Amino acid sequence: MIEVEIEDEAWTAALPSAAAVVERAAAAALGTTEGDIAVLLTDAAAVQALNARFRSRDRATNVLSFPAAESAAPHLGDLVLAHGVCAAEAVAQGKTLADHLSHLTVHGVLHLLGRDHEIEAEAEAMEAEERAILASLGVADPYRTDAADA
Repeated sequence: MIEVEIEDEAWTAALPSAAAVVERAAAAALGTTEGDIAVLLTDAAAVQALNARFRSRDRATNVLSFPAAESAAPHLGDLVLAHGVCAAEAVAQGKTLADHLSHLTVHGVLHLLGRDHEIEAEAEAMEAEERAILASLGVADPYRTDAADA
């Protein structure tokens, strides 16, 4: 089960289908993995507070992933996304908010499944997995650069 809670109405004002976009992207990232995920669509201030509390980084970020303890099964964990940060990134990167939200949801779910990008080999593997999942959703490669477009 994928549960989406919209705390900041800016999400639905900008993207009425925000919950459906998250559900579709999360389901694609889960693939055949069984488990529950909760996703909170909130604002930058809420994400900044969580980032400061749990990661000692007193700044807003686009998405936070909170993997659940094994004893919480079938719950896999929680994702929290900040509207202001995500919306600004989408504009700066020339993407639709729906595509950026899809990417960040896939990225966050992969973290809940144990993927990481701390070292280069992990980052390359995780990005390749993200690209494949997003392609299955009709979302362009989020890591493509302008140089690759030329």
